Amino acid sequence: MRKGILSLLAVGVIATGGLTACGDDSSSDPGSGDAGKKPKIGVILPDSKSSARWETADRKYLEAAFKAANVDYDIQNAQNDKSAFQTIAEQMITGGVNVLMIVNLDSGTGKAVLDKAKAAGVATIDYDRLTLGGSASYYVSFDNVAVGKLQGEGLVKCLTDAKASKPIIAELNGSQTDNNATLFKQGYDGVLKAKYDASEYVKGPDQWVPEWDNTQAGTIFEQMLTSTPNIAGVLAANDGLGNAAINVLKKQGRNGKVPVTGQDATVQGLQNILNGDQCMTVYKAVKQEADAAAKLAIGLAKGEKGATSQKVTDPEGKRDVDAVLLTPKAIFKDNVKDVVDDGYVTVAELCTGDFAAKCAAAGIK
Repeated sequence: MRKGILSLLAVGVIATGGLTACGDDSSSDPGSGDAGKKPKIGVILPDSKSSARWETADRKYLEAAFKAANVDYDIQNAQNDKSAFQTIAEQMITGGVNVLMIVNLDSGTGKAVLDKAKAAGVATIDYDRLTLGGSASYYVSFDNVAVGKLQGEGLVKCLTDAKASKPIIAELNGSQTDNNATLFKQGYDGVLKAKYDASEYVKGPDQWVPEWDNTQAGTIFEQMLTSTPNIAGVLAANDGLGNAAINVLKKQGRNGKVPVTGQDATVQGLQNILNGDQCMTVYKAVKQEADAAAKLAIGLAKGEKGATSQKVTDPEGKRDVDAVLLTPKAIFKDNVKDVVDDGYVTVAELCTGDFAAKCAAAGIK
């Protein structure tokens, strides 16, 4: 992925997205499964380090949906290993899956896997991340430009509340090989550019974090502070990167004084918000995403034709992909409770030790 921004545009008219699966065994749809095969769905998750969500949320919700539908499934995690990713895919294809759902590690690896599946007559779904130049028939995700826009607007709100004057903004972007990271950046840069152009904010260091690695993010942010000591706001692309920045700020006693954003509404991110160290996060109701993808995959595995209400444009493949795009939500200290009420995290997970009192103060019981 290049540093230049590749836009992914939702061209559907229904904001929340939706899908149906209608019986049509004779469909010539390239994404349709083989009705003559026993339904079996393969899912490849990317890793367990870039975000806790893949193992704590996505796997759980996908498994529940597949079990409820009584279909065979195989969910594996490539643990950020491109060779393992391809090996898992090959094993799933030869093992008889008739639908393959992937969260790519990068578009090159994802494309190779999707093309192999397509050649074997296996229906394909890009889950959460679009594979640029790929051949997936469907894409299920959140509106990722909207996610970035919420982050940018969130940082502006927090800086306004802090009465910051011409703050220097640092950006810790996600992995440059993840198209979602490019889309998030497109969203928040759109918000921040207006502030830079109006000379209300000052653009500071702006770097990508390889493979969303939190350790590298800490090192990068330390270097940012060395070169630009007066950073007054941090646009961190997810909670892990945000926590890395917060840990560096703690060493200088500046945590809670420099607003930091995040994404994914992880337990750690929500605790940082309750603690006053993190300004906001973006909650993506993963259950909605997993349920939508599972419904589509189950229908395809049974030989039905998938129908979606939206499309996204793959700028490298120069094609439109049928899509389901869900709506993200900004989370600040005053609505952390919404994430708990939704069942995404539990009180037991969030309100441990010193956080019990902070949860109670936020109305979380």
